[in-house]
Amino acid sequence: MGFLKQDTPQIDFAEWSKGTRAEKIVPMARHWAEVGFGTPVLLHLFYVVKIGLYILGAWLIALSTAGIAGFTNVAHWYAEPIVFEKVVLYTMLFEVVGLGCGFGPLNNRFFPPLGSILYWLRPNTIRLPPWPGRIPLTKGDRRTPFDALLYGALLVLLVIALFSDGTGPVAELGTTVGVLPIWQIWAVLGVLAVLGLRDKVIFLAARGEVYGSFTVAFLFAGYGVDMIVAAKLICLVIWLGAAVSKLNRHFPFVISTMMSNNPVFRPRFIKRRFFEHFPDDLRPGWPSRWLAHFSTLVEGVVPLVLFFSHGGWPTVIAAFIMLCFHFGILSSIPMGVPLEWNVFMMFSVLALFVGHAGVGLGDLTTPLPIALLVVVAGTVVLGNLFPRKVSFLPGMRYYAGNWDTTLWCIKPSADAKIARNIVAISSMPAAQLEKFYGSAEAAQIPMYMGYAFRAFNTHGRALFTLAHRAMADQNEDDFVLTDGERITSTAIGWNFGDGHFSNEQLIAALHKRCRFEPGEVRVVILDAQPIHRQTQRYRLVDAATGEFEHGYVNVADMVSRQPWDDDVPVHVDDGATV
Repeated sequence: MGFLKQDTPQIDFAEWSKGTRAEKIVPMARHWAEVGFGTPVLLHLFYVVKIGLYILGAWLIALSTAGIAGFTNVAHWYAEPIVFEKVVLYTMLFEVVGLGCGFGPLNNRFFPPLGSILYWLRPNTIRLPPWPGRIPLTKGDRRTPFDALLYGALLVLLVIALFSDGTGPVAELGTTVGVLPIWQIWAVLGVLAVLGLRDKVIFLAARGEVYGSFTVAFLFAGYGVDMIVAAKLICLVIWLGAAVSKLNRHFPFVISTMMSNNPVFRPRFIKRRFFEHFPDDLRPGWPSRWLAHFSTLVEGVVPLVLFFSHGGWPTVIAAFIMLCFHFGILSSIPMGVPLEWNVFMMFSVLALFVGHAGVGLGDLTTPLPIALLVVVAGTVVLGNLFPRKVSFLPGMRYYAGNWDTTLWCIKPSADAKIARNIVAISSMPAAQLEKFYGSAEAAQIPMYMGYAFRAFNTHGRALFTLAHRAMADQNEDDFVLTDGERITSTAIGWNFGDGHFSNEQLIAALHKRCRFEPGEVRVVILDAQPIHRQTQRYRLVDAATGEFEHGYVNVADMVSRQPWDDDVPVHVDDGATV
């Protein structure tokens, strides 16, 4: 990869253009295996600087609190409860504004590099309520001025909390500074809850399953150390939930894809080692499989030591290992760029488990933290059993390679309708790529590099196979295949690997505005794998006429194929096998 210029595959473009989609993916996949996306070093440095600014912002906000002093005197105040409260709310603000997960070119955002605040303060954009038929006053898919004001209120409440002082000494927490006023915590949670019922996208973009859960824990500040114990329990659920979700056959594919795109491991011969036999067999090699199993073991075992050790060398060693664990993810600059989240988890290790090492379950004065644990952990269980019903974020299926995904087959006429009829800040994905790379021809390379990335993950092989079935009665050359994530980037203002955003609900909202003709838009919807089954359900949907096929694919058939293979056996629900 170059410092200023992207390292792209060297191909004969005219000859390459004559191939089928699968044939075009072959050189892209091989290039990814030894280079990654080829991102310029300058762009990675941009994200490093962003991480630094995030940390500096948290540092300065902590110092704005009465009783917290000394820029370099961190050891004396890093474990103050109010500092942890402020870091949580600051990170929630950072995320819900759009500066965190999903920000910038590494998440297919070019012009502008974020959506979020640019959409959610604007009436008439699309919103996606989670239960419009069950929760009163949440029906509809149009953002109203009330929704925009509600989102603005959340931002204002978070800012007010960040620059508030503590309530005074709390002997049980060992602080003279105190904690944030309880009304602020209730206000943030109340507005976030109403917002989430009106639009699930905003709740998930705020990382409600993480920062919302921690904010609930802050309600226990009046019960001594219960707040600290509750926060520790949430960390434990995050780590253990993520570890359990990686007990699958998909995760090694995530490792090989992520490591080949790692900016730290630069030599090509190192990257090739993560695959079975470069260039012909690009399934995960033994280093990828070993690293997948080892990291799952670390995430599933070390947090238990951290939680139950209560100080001394076991706590120090466990904390060091978890810091290395998250730094390893952070240094790879993964696609989707959940960078600040990893920094936050590293801070949590220090602030909660080192700074309050002696605090544990035996110190609880109420059962409230256990009740919170049951709710959060129960959501994780449901998310693993019924992934179609629960997003991979509250299901804690982070990095597991097991997500709900969609692939949209769109004709140019439908593309034009979307651009003309929806209220959006950014243009459609193909138009953004053309603008960034200078021409439609030049944009083909990054587009197919994106296909290669999707195909390196197991679900990509099924998506491209099912795309043939979705377009079976049409001329495939008339369609442009677009990842569902890129559609949500334009249509709803946020994308972070979740097929729940680009399923039938969004299809209906777009059709309502665009009035597609039958055959103009076909969508492949692939559910994640339930933890107790070795299959993944799919649906094929025409935006104008609705679902026209459903069935399943076997995980074993997906993991045995190469990234360019689009011949995964498909099992239609009527019993036919193709």
